[in-house]
Amino acid sequence: MKHGFIRVGAATPKIKVADCEYNTDRIIELIEESKEKELKVVIFPELCISAYTCGELFLQDALLNSAKEQLVRIIEYTKGSDMVVSVGLPYLKRNKLYNVAAVIQDGELLGMIPKKNLPNYSEFYEARHFNIGNEVPEYINFEGKEVPFGTNIIFECQTMKELVLGIEICEDAWVPIPPSTRHALKGATLIGNLSASDENTGKSAFRRELIRSQSARIIAGYIYADAGEGESSTDLVYSGHNMIAENGTLLKETKLFFDGLLYTEIDMQRIANERRRMTTYPMDEVTEYVSVPFTFSSIEHERNNGKVDYITPLSRWIDKAPFVPSNKQERDIRCQEITDIQAMGLVKRLSHTGAKNAIIGISGGLDSTLALLVITKAFDYLKIDRKNIIAVTMPCFGTTDRTYQNAVTLTNKLGATLKEIPINEAVLIHLRDIGHDVNVHDITYENAQARERTKVLMNIANQYNGLVIGTGDMSELALGWATYNGDHMSMYGVNCSVPKTLVRYLVAYFAETTKDEELQTVLYDVLDTPVSPELLPPTDGEISQKTEDIVGPYELHDFFLYYILRFGYMPSKVYRLATIAFEGEYSNEIIYKWLTCFYRRFFSQQFKRSCLPDGPKVGSVAVSPRGDLRMPSDASASIWMKDLEQIDITRRF
Repeated sequence: MKHGFIRVGAATPKIKVADCEYNTDRIIELIEESKEKELKVVIFPELCISAYTCGELFLQDALLNSAKEQLVRIIEYTKGSDMVVSVGLPYLKRNKLYNVAAVIQDGELLGMIPKKNLPNYSEFYEARHFNIGNEVPEYINFEGKEVPFGTNIIFECQTMKELVLGIEICEDAWVPIPPSTRHALKGATLIGNLSASDENTGKSAFRRELIRSQSARIIAGYIYADAGEGESSTDLVYSGHNMIAENGTLLKETKLFFDGLLYTEIDMQRIANERRRMTTYPMDEVTEYVSVPFTFSSIEHERNNGKVDYITPLSRWIDKAPFVPSNKQERDIRCQEITDIQAMGLVKRLSHTGAKNAIIGISGGLDSTLALLVITKAFDYLKIDRKNIIAVTMPCFGTTDRTYQNAVTLTNKLGATLKEIPINEAVLIHLRDIGHDVNVHDITYENAQARERTKVLMNIANQYNGLVIGTGDMSELALGWATYNGDHMSMYGVNCSVPKTLVRYLVAYFAETTKDEELQTVLYDVLDTPVSPELLPPTDGEISQKTEDIVGPYELHDFFLYYILRFGYMPSKVYRLATIAFEGEYSNEIIYKWLTCFYRRFFSQQFKRSCLPDGPKVGSVAVSPRGDLRMPSDASASIWMKDLEQIDITRRF
């Protein structure tokens, strides 16, 4: 359970209606499979011991007695296992019948949760047999032990503080204020729903959205266990539509008409961290609840003659490009939204200042290409002639013919005004003035060019009474890969919250959607060009200075950036996720090397981010000092570096 991951499951046994012993045999088989799969929490369907579709048989002593006997059998079977199991059954309390979820661990009944909301419409007749569950828990005697009985019960893990389990039953999730909402306000971070939802046309889509959105609304993990085809009887058909969600993301679901075990891992740390940052997430201090403690045993594996914490093996998919939707249709929608946000942010700035001209340094690289495309969208919206976009190419020592030609062609195809201002001579004079040997190609040599370019752009902006539009992206800003008072500075930075991996897809989106074949060709060539500031002389006419050779692959850095800023994970957890996501592409040593580089640069370069120009936030992560990242410029990285130093890169997860 290291790093907050817990393996959970939704289990649908293949049952027979009213055959409690047979059903319990199937439940026990799935409990055994859950043990083999190392699950820590497993949820079974509503009334699974008896079956949901028993109708008037719920009024028969034989059925109720058998259900209780089989519950005792399940409780006994769980002895020796710390897995938390929840099963459904009909249960008599003071001669009244309740639809109940029993929560069990290690041979003990921890609590019983009655169903609060009983549907009695359409095909449902639950109020005919069952009573509404009491909210405020009371204690009942079950086999000689006092057990809490009521809807307002949560189960708190003592060895994993982020895990607090709450239970609701089927219809409870469909009402305006579900019990799970109250559970969450009391601290529940994981919800189990024991359900028997019959199938009809369109219902699965609605059910899916209901569970996914509820997990997002309450910021929790959600396990939905549905009754399967064994329940199908008379007029109704059941499909076993099991789902596991995490804060709005559907991690896994079954196809319809499924019997068996669905499982994955939920990141409880991620949920806890998300709630921590949500200052509008309240805690209910009024409603009366009972908290039941439970413990996961400390499991250790022998390794190298020593002991290490048990690490839950991860079967869930780790997206190596978390900023970029993997589905093309979703990605295209996202690209359209982002470029609209970028353009409309610029529209506002141009309108507010009254500026009719925009000045941009165009290099033929990815970032300046995207910025120029966004500016054209803004100008089209404002109905300003694109000729008022002044695209300045400033060839110097490192400029290659390929990037130069791409910059020229792109500018002309978009209808902007091209200005070519070679800066070689100006930079040479400056290096001479400060006494720097032009043959020493160090940081001074490089930054003199970057600052000269910015000076040119700023002064042209004065000439045209326009605004300098910055091109730097969020990945560069996170790494501090920008020349202070050089490309670091502008009057409005349209790319400032767009990570490099997403920049590539945004440019590709423009290429795919344009009808101009020549423009499409140049955009594809820009995409194929190595990322480079082009501040060092080329080798045989080719780019000699490749950014990713110096600071590392941007796909790794964007992965690090997402999990560090969005969720506040420790370096060891980010490293673990990266080794899984990039398995077969980067070795553990390479991932560790660039993760260490990321932390060092991220902390040392905050002073550059502390004085960033304005720019639009487009996603859930940004580095603006006025919004998402109010970080001290002089914060120490020692805690993070210490965690990095403790990572064993020879270990496989």
